[in-house]
Order: sequence, then structure tokens, then C-alpha cells
Amino acid sequence: MSKKLKKVDDIEETVDNIEDKTPSREELEAILDERPEDTRKAKKKNKKKQDEDEKPQEVNIVKELLNLILYIGIVVILCYLINHFVGCRSRVDGNSMNPTLEDGDNLWVSKIAYRIGDPKRFDVVIFDYDEDTTYVKRIIGLRGGTVRSDQAGNIYINEELLEENYGIEPILPTNLGRANQPILLGEDEYFVLGDNRNHSQDSRWSDVGNVSRDDIIGKVIFRIYPFNKIGRVK
Repeated sequence: MSKKLKKVDDIEETVDNIEDKTPSREELEAILDERPEDTRKAKKKNKKKQDEDEKPQEVNIVKELLNLILYIGIVVILCYLINHFVGCRSRVDGNSMNPTLEDGDNLWVSKIAYRIGDPKRFDVVIFDYDEDTTYVKRIIGLRGGTVRSDQAGNIYINEELLEENYGIEPILPTNLGRANQPILLGEDEYFVLGDNRNHSQDSRWSDVGNVSRDDIIGKVIFRIYPFNKIGRVK
């Protein structure tokens, strides 16, 4: 009996020792406050990351929207620079340039060509007729020269016969217009004709007249449509 009581006493003593060694809540908080500096830094870093992950998604949406606006702005500026300084697209309306160009043809016009050089005889050009209309014709007379046509439809430059084969047919006597006598071109003027000579409103007629260099938009370089006729314009 005494042995059993001794064992019970030993168990109770062990429990008491465990209870004595168990830290209190205050002791645990003190231990946590005394933890190493790197542990506290790790906790702060984890908390910061958690706060960043919890930021509203609207921030990312605004950033993407600003990037899109910037991209669109760059594209618009590039298109503006290309259209005003490099080249542009133009569409043929009418048959005055047959057979070289036909109604509905889409053309690429080089603006830079005449920023680095002067228009040349036989160039096909686009020029302003008025504020709302542009014409496409071929340069025949250069600035400072004279142009005329005889009754047979022959063209003379500075009183010398011009050898060319762009006209679909000779100019008829009834279509000589101003060209029935020499036309003097100014220092910045050009004389233009349509290849369809008898169905073209061009420099022979006073409402078009001589074309100023400032009115020439550019040189026709390429036909981009219709697809079966894509190619360089002669």
C-alpha cells in the first residue's frame, strides 16, 4: 500500500514540476518580443507583400489604359508625319489618264520625291486643282520653257518637236485650247497633259492653266489597287 502511495506522490510531483516549468502568457509575450531582429524583418516583409497583393486591381487597369493611350498617340503621330512628309494614297476618278491609269485605280504618291529633287518631264503627278479637288496628269513642259501644239497634234517644247508616245491619240485641232500658240511657263510653273489627250481637262484650258510648283503634291510612284495591276507607274 505504501508503494502505491509513493507512486501517486511521484506522479503528482512530476505534474507539479511540469506546471512550474510551463511559461505563463506574460512570459510567452516577453519571449516573442525578444525574438531575433531578422525574424521581425521577415514578418514585416511578409506583411508588406500581403498588403501589395491586396491592392485594388484598378491600379493595373489604369496603367494598361495609359500604355494604350501612349501607343495610340505614337501611331497617330507617325501616320501624320508619313502622310504630310513622306507620301500618301490617292484614287483616280475619271479616264483622263487612260491607258496609263484607269478610273478607280489606287495610287501611292511620293511627297518626299520633290523635297529632294525637282519634277521632271513625263513624271505623273498629283496637284491641287482647288481646295477640295486634286488632279493627276503628266508633266510635259518644264518651268521657264514654252509649249505649243500644231494642228496635227504634235507638241513642241521651246519650238522643238517633242518625241513621246504617252498620248492615247494626237490632240485634235478642236482641243488645242491655249496650246495653239506658244505658252510661256514661269520660273515655278509646269505644263501638264492627260494621256487621254482629247478627254482631259489640263493645262491647255485656262481653268487649269500652268501648274505652280507649290500646288504639286507629289509624284505617282506605284499602283496599289486593283491587285491584278499592282506595279510601278511609268
